[in-house]
Amino acid sequence: MTAPPWPAFTAAVPIGFARRHGLLGVLNGAGEPAILSGAETDPDALDAVRRRVAPAAGEVVEAAALRAAIDRAYGERAADGGGAAAAIAAVDARPATVAGAAAAIEDLLDATGRAPVVTLVNALLFEAVRLGASDVHLQPTGEAGGAGAGRTAVRLRCDGVLFDAFDLPGAAHDELVSRFKIIGGMDIAEKQLPQDGRASVRLGDRPIDLRLSVVPTQHGERVVVRLLDKDTLRHGLDELGMPADTRTRFDQLIRREHGLLLVTGPTGSGKSTTLYGALQRIDSKRLNVLTLEDPIEYRLPGISQMQVATQRGMSFAKGLRSVLRQDPDIVMVGEIRDRETAELAIQAALTGHLVFSTLHTNDAPSAVTRLVDLGVEPYLVASALLGVMAQRLVRRVCPDCAGPAPDDPVTQLGAEPHADDTPRQGVGCDACRDTGYRGRVGLYELMPVTGALREQIGHGASADALKRVALAAGMMTLRDDGVAKVRTGETTAEEVLRVTTSLSDDDLP
Repeated sequence: MTAPPWPAFTAAVPIGFARRHGLLGVLNGAGEPAILSGAETDPDALDAVRRRVAPAAGEVVEAAALRAAIDRAYGERAADGGGAAAAIAAVDARPATVAGAAAAIEDLLDATGRAPVVTLVNALLFEAVRLGASDVHLQPTGEAGGAGAGRTAVRLRCDGVLFDAFDLPGAAHDELVSRFKIIGGMDIAEKQLPQDGRASVRLGDRPIDLRLSVVPTQHGERVVVRLLDKDTLRHGLDELGMPADTRTRFDQLIRREHGLLLVTGPTGSGKSTTLYGALQRIDSKRLNVLTLEDPIEYRLPGISQMQVATQRGMSFAKGLRSVLRQDPDIVMVGEIRDRETAELAIQAALTGHLVFSTLHTNDAPSAVTRLVDLGVEPYLVASALLGVMAQRLVRRVCPDCAGPAPDDPVTQLGAEPHADDTPRQGVGCDACRDTGYRGRVGLYELMPVTGALREQIGHGASADALKRVALAAGMMTLRDDGVAKVRTGETTAEEVLRVTTSLSDDDLP
């Protein structure tokens, strides 16, 4: 269904009415208006729309296609009609207090009858989702409240990088914070203590989970909203950008009967996405799979997921003890943070369970020494560990404005250019907000634990010694994977350097 929406229809008919009755105005090939309806559409509703907008021909279409077209049409109207800019202007002209409670599940496309601040918050969230942002920051830049107050900066994190998106009137800051608190189920009267909340919203039929954090600062309360878009997070291993050889070996590791498999990297490097991709390849009908997470970011069908709640005494260690009494075949522990959790994970791996977890380390060999630093005996690590995957995320070159790179960028990474290299770089366009990048791809370093590595681990070898053994066995480092992706034009040398400069690949004797 490719007919463009009829602007008069989307302006006059609220999305709730259009969706409830299955109606949408479009323009046909000749530019004439027509009203699409479903087989179950009430004729009275169709007549009412024709009286309100204009007489137009009717056409019956399939229900699922109609629902998708309605969401797309109103989404385009919100994006093209200056949604956020118009809402900012309305709030700037007439700040309004936030009244009433948020709906159980707010629809960001439905702006009908909303108070200005409610409309603005919905527009900001809509814009963040449209741009693929992972976080929204609401940051006061002057004394909040009162006439002549400072401004409020709205910053979005897209592809791992923060940028200033909107500048809001500071006089409306308190109302905006209160609205976010209402959405997240927080106490709007508490302004001196940090608060956390969570909520679910919809963008048409697209569900989005929100994690909200509010903290007091010298200029007023600061809000950060993490957006978990369930439609974009369900990536399989084939979509993450793993080299073919790495993916094949990783696939073999996740199908082992027992042992410990770790994914490492800094916060925001995609560790959870990799583990979720692994879990999606597991036959959950044949195997009993349980997870311990903080928070639960994805809902996986057929898998039992538990939320860690440290404030209520439900730590990773305590939860893991309970999970191991549930006869699991596979356990995913969101993160190994302390000695107790590490020892329990190792023991579970040694007693017939396959355990997935994450650690915060720079590279794959450092995960071994991190476990030892936590207090696990080296011989236990050597017996239990199957492998370690280290990873980073780099920005992809924008496909809409990409062109040949003017030089040989692989030389910046210490590699020799090849005749078949096709490095690219983006010049900047509307699609990538003039950054030259759009989307992200992973860099991966997989260290399977071979016999030689197992012996070194058992003897308490250093991370550098383990790296030498792994490299001799053919391990591709994060920098190596980055070079390969620069050669094919997926990313740039600058991006690879940004995420791998702290690593010591070139410092080994």
